Amino acid sequence: MRLRLLLLALGTFAIGTDAMVTAGILGLVAHDLDVSVSAAGQMVTVFALSYALLAPVLATATARWPRRRLLLTALALFTAGNLLSALAPTFALLLATRVLAAAGAALYSPTASAVATSLVPAEQRGRALATVLGGMTVATALGVPLGTYLGRSDWRLTMWLVVALGTVAFAGLAALLREPPATGGAPGLRERLAPLRDRRVVWAAATTFAFFLTFNSVYIYLATAVHRATGGDASRLSLVMLVTGLASVAGSWTGGRAVDRFGVRTVLLSGSAATVVCFALLPWLGRTMPGALAYAVATPLAGWAVAVALPHRMASLAPASAPLLLSLNSSALYLGMAAAGGAGSLFITLLGERAFPWASAVLALATVGLAAVTTRSATGNEGGAYAPSTAERQTRTA
Repeated sequence: MRLRLLLLALGTFAIGTDAMVTAGILGLVAHDLDVSVSAAGQMVTVFALSYALLAPVLATATARWPRRRLLLTALALFTAGNLLSALAPTFALLLATRVLAAAGAALYSPTASAVATSLVPAEQRGRALATVLGGMTVATALGVPLGTYLGRSDWRLTMWLVVALGTVAFAGLAALLREPPATGGAPGLRERLAPLRDRRVVWAAATTFAFFLTFNSVYIYLATAVHRATGGDASRLSLVMLVTGLASVAGSWTGGRAVDRFGVRTVLLSGSAATVVCFALLPWLGRTMPGALAYAVATPLAGWAVAVALPHRMASLAPASAPLLLSLNSSALYLGMAAAGGAGSLFITLLGERAFPWASAVLALATVGLAAVTTRSATGNEGGAYAPSTAERQTRTA
């Protein structure tokens, strides 16, 4: 069982590197393709928005596919999209290739998360999700700093790194992943969206959206926020990204265990509150390397603990319909990332390159309030709110 979870995490490692490494190469992309840094940041917006919109549609279209075949197809699409990104001669074509890469990610990530929760008992779901999300966090620890360093002279080398990672992930899953047990009939798009009739599902999705909007409005432009500390030096920025990644791994690992021990609400509120403080202090911390490194430790340590708690909260609303709920959570996550690209650009325009994290601190404070209000009746793992139909109960892992 542990091996199967690690294989699923291997795929999220490749996808996580692609989704997050953009933060380290925006300046190079902007210079090479003659656009502004804010415009280059829309690479993240296009990828994330495409993911959010395509995830439920593609999940419905492929619901009857064998899970192994679906995961391999998803990684093939993802890798092909990044191959075309590495070859794109113009910014417009580069954005188009991000749609293809996002389609592969949209197919893979919810399926991997849903399969992970089906492999373990209810009391271990937090740890299972933490393992699969661990692929994303290890990507921030290894893939992002390595990609930033490789791309210090040519951002296309970073995209070739992602192609290589996607290829390795595909080969590993093809060789070692066995087909999960067959499932029942597949729900249609209407059934997949049915949970949105429950207010608690809507609030959970809204919290996920708000948190990732807040968190990524700073992360996408982290190179700008710590520019005074790094002096524009790629090696220094790579160090900041490496520390960020290592802290993300620690945050995900501790977050999974904290959720299982203390409950979703405690982790959501404490982690989100910590990010408020971090964003508020970043304009001062970003002046020096010690300050930037302190931020790089504290923020992802808290943020990735929350990132584990959010899907656990959603899945706990109706464990029998966890695949449907996790798909909605993923869409909310990537909608938040999509909005963050534009929000961060707007904050920079309005407040400047030094002070823009203050806007994210305000948003983070609002997110704490949202989480507090919408989980006040929960004592840990929420449950029982969404009542799935008979058809949905028969399609638990569709």
